[in-house]
Amino acid sequence: MSSAIIKPVRPTAEEVYQQLERILSSEEFHSPERGRRFLEFIISETLEGRSEFLKAFTIANEVFGRQVNFDAQNDPVVRIEAGRVRRALERYYLVAGQMDTVTITIPKGGYRPYFEYHCPSAPTLPTPAVGSAPFTEQGDTVRPLPQNARPVRQQFIGLTLGAALLVGAVSLHVFLTPTFSILGKSPSGTSQTEPSEPRIIVETFEGGSLSTTAASLAHGLRDEIIGKLAKFDDIVVVADSSKTEQRSQTAYGLEGTVQLDGDRLRLAARLVRQSDGVVIWANNYDADVRVQGKLEIQADAAEQIASAVAEPYGAVFEADADTIAQQPQAGNADAYACRLAYYSYRRSMDVQSHKAARDCLQRATEMFPKSAVSWALLSLTYLDEMRFRYKLGTAPTGQTLELAAGAAATAASLAPNDARVLQALMLVSFFRNDIDKALQAGAAAYALNPNDTEVAGEYGLRLAMSGKWPSGCELISSAVNRSAGPKGYYEIGMALCALMRDDIQAAELWSRMSDLEYNPMHHLVLLSILGTAGKTADAKQEEDWLNAHAPGLMKNIRREVSLRLQRPEDQERFFSGLRAAGIAVEPTG
Repeated sequence: MSSAIIKPVRPTAEEVYQQLERILSSEEFHSPERGRRFLEFIISETLEGRSEFLKAFTIANEVFGRQVNFDAQNDPVVRIEAGRVRRALERYYLVAGQMDTVTITIPKGGYRPYFEYHCPSAPTLPTPAVGSAPFTEQGDTVRPLPQNARPVRQQFIGLTLGAALLVGAVSLHVFLTPTFSILGKSPSGTSQTEPSEPRIIVETFEGGSLSTTAASLAHGLRDEIIGKLAKFDDIVVVADSSKTEQRSQTAYGLEGTVQLDGDRLRLAARLVRQSDGVVIWANNYDADVRVQGKLEIQADAAEQIASAVAEPYGAVFEADADTIAQQPQAGNADAYACRLAYYSYRRSMDVQSHKAARDCLQRATEMFPKSAVSWALLSLTYLDEMRFRYKLGTAPTGQTLELAAGAAATAASLAPNDARVLQALMLVSFFRNDIDKALQAGAAAYALNPNDTEVAGEYGLRLAMSGKWPSGCELISSAVNRSAGPKGYYEIGMALCALMRDDIQAAELWSRMSDLEYNPMHHLVLLSILGTAGKTADAKQEEDWLNAHAPGLMKNIRREVSLRLQRPEDQERFFSGLRAAGIAVEPTG
C-alpha cells in the first residue's frame, strides 16, 4: 500500500506570533530580557520578509544598542546571546512545549529562525506564505528565495529535543588530490605534459547495518555529489575509487556520516588534510524526512557540500593557497598556483598581489596557451586595472579594456562552455557597455552551474545594475547568505538593492557591513546613502575620506557611476543622494 507524501506547510505569521507569546509567557523559558528582545526581533524581521538582514551587525545595533563601529569579530555579544536563546528554546520544548503545534528554532550558523509544525495533526493544506517577497518592478517577476539560498549550516534544520539514540551510520570518503598545476579541463590538443588539475575521488558509500531508508539515501547522496561536483570545470571528478595511485601527499579527505533518529536525519561532513590530519572544514546538515522528500534531501546536501568544497573561494582552494604561499617560489608559471594567486589577490586587493597575479597569469598563458581558465583570469586581472583603479592605484589606458577583451575572447575560443570563461566574458562585455552580450554570457554561466556562487553573485550584480533589480538582488542575496566571494564584496550590492527600493535604513546597514577598504566605490555608495538619509555629519566623514584617499574618483563621479549603473533613472537616484550630501556631480557630456 502506497500513498503520496504531502509535505506539511509552514506555519502562518499569526500562528508563529501566538507561539512566540506562549514561549515568552512560560516560566520554563529561561532567558533574560535581552534574550527575549533578541528572539522577538529576529522573528519579527523574518515574518516581515527581512531575514537577509539578520546579521550580527544589524542585531547589535537594533537590539543591544551598539554603535555603527561595532565589530562582531571582537565583540561576540550577539553570538553568545544567540547560543543562550537556542538553549532556552531547547529546554522549553523539552519541558513545557512537547505538545505545542508550532516549533521555533534558531539553526546554528546564523540568526534566522525556523518555523515548522510539530504535531502530526498539523494542517497540510496550502496557507499564505510567511514573510514578504522582495520588491518588484514592472516586467520582472520575483520568486521567493530558494531553499539553497540559506547559509550552509541552515540548509537542513533539525530540532534538538534531547539526547537520542542515533541509529546506524554511513560514511562517505572523497579524496581530493590537488597537484599544483594547470586548472580547468584541458581543451583538445593540449600538451600531455601539462600538469593536471585537482582531482576529487568519490568513494562508494558504506551502507552497513542501516535501515533501507538510510542506505538508499547514502547511495543516492554519492550520485548527487558526483553530479554536482562534475559541474565545476575547475576540478576533475573520479568515480572509480580504485584510482588511488592518483592521490598525493597533499590530498584531502571529505569524510561524513549519515545518522537517523526516527524521522530526523543528520549528515556530518568534514574536510581533512591527509598529510597531518588537520580538519580544514566541517559542517552538519539536518533534515526531517517528514518535511523533505528523499530526493530533495540528497540534492540539497550534495549541493551544499559541492559548493563549500569546490567553488573558487571554497575549502580546497583556500587550503591550497595557504600551502602554496608557504612554498618557495620556483620561478615557473604553474597555472594552478597562478589561479590561487588570483583569488588571493582578490581577497587582499592590493597593488603587490595584483601585480603578482597578473605576471603569473601572463607567464602561464605563454607556457600553456590552451589553458582557457588562465586566459579568463588574466582577462579579469586586466579588467580590474580599470574597475578597481582607485584602490590599486593603476593608470589604465585605452588599451587596458581591449587587453581584457582579447584575453576573454581567447578563453572563449578554447572553452566556450566553461563557467569561469563565461564569467570573464560577462564582466568585460558589461564594462564595454554591451549589456545584452554581458547578460547572455552571465545567464549561460549560471545555467552551467547554479551552485557556483561566485558566478551567481557576479551575474546578480550585472542584472541589478542593468536595471533588473528584483532578479539580480535575489542572486546577490543568495551569494551573501552563502558567504561567497571576498569578504564584504556582495554586501555592497545588497546596499544598492536597498537604496533602489528606498529602504534607506537597510541600505546603510548593508553598506557598513561591506568591506569599505576593499574599494573606494564602497565609500561612495555609503556617501550617497547617508546623503539620502539626511545624515550630513556622517556624510561629511565619508567625503573627507574619499578626498584624502581617492581624489581622482571625486573628480570623475559621473563616469564611474555610469560605468556601473546602466539606467539613467538609477544613476540619478544615486546622484540625488550625493547632491543631498553637498557633493557637486559633474554634468553630462
